[in-house]
Amino acid sequence: MILEKIQQILAQQFEVSADSINADTNIVDDLGADSLDVVELIMSVEDEFGVQIPDEDAAELATVGKIIEYIEARQ
Repeated sequence: MILEKIQQILAQQFEVSADSINADTNIVDDLGADSLDVVELIMSVEDEFGVQIPDEDAAELATVGKIIEYIEARQ
């Protein structure tokens, strides 16, 4: 469920196929995100899942899997 929502967010933001995104997908290396992209992604995740992600935590969320773990730990 969380993976599917994140796939949708990333697919829309980066104009890629949701099927190409998995837990190992690296936001910067695989999707080519820059710092603004990462901020937009974090804001989208916060809105979608109702969590607050401080900047120091956001820096650690390099992969889809790390984002999922973070959300699961806070829901």
